[in-house]
Amino acid sequence: MSTTLPAALDPLPLVAILRGLTPAEAPAIGAALVEAGFRVLEVPLNSPQPLRSIEALAKAFPDAVIGAGTVRSADEVRLVHDAGGRVIVSPHFDEEVVAAAVERRIASLPGVATPSEAFAALAAGASGLKLFPAEMIPPAAVKAMRAVLPPEVLLLPVGGITPVTMAVYRAAGANGFGIGSALYSPGKDAAAVAVSARAFADAWAGTMRA
Repeated sequence: MSTTLPAALDPLPLVAILRGLTPAEAPAIGAALVEAGFRVLEVPLNSPQPLRSIEALAKAFPDAVIGAGTVRSADEVRLVHDAGGRVIVSPHFDEEVVAAAVERRIASLPGVATPSEAFAALAAGASGLKLFPAEMIPPAAVKAMRAVLPPEVLLLPVGGITPVTMAVYRAAGANGFGIGSALYSPGKDAAAVAVSARAFADAWAGTMRA
């Protein structure tokens, strides 16, 4: 039975955003992240040959949830699903994108920035909410949104998150985070990614390395 998104996020609720990843790099970068405890890996569709990277990661790490980011159409949802992707992440809320994910029984994390967007996304069937861009959604706003949203709703701030800024968002009610360039950027090798991944894992656990 495939790992569900909630189960994958339970031990370490961090989504690795691998923008710019190439298929050749995917196995080594994926291994570094999985070794550090990451179980949800996202390859944005504006990366080089993203579907090939998604397919490679899905085959190499069957216990992880692999998917795509920057998904903007129902057709892209179909392509990601066919490549083995099991989570769809978007920078915005599009009802057709969420519906396409629901139809294929894969998870959907649309980007929202307001309560109106959040409730509309949940009504459409979203699995959780990507709070994006987090630079525009301070912890006080997360706390206010958490107060009105159902308590079980997954809230993941994304955008500019670092190990230092995680604690205040978590205290405000964030369930986890999407981590991008602070974790991986084009040209960053697997050893360096492993160091960054451990730093984020430690930050979530409250055991920041010096």
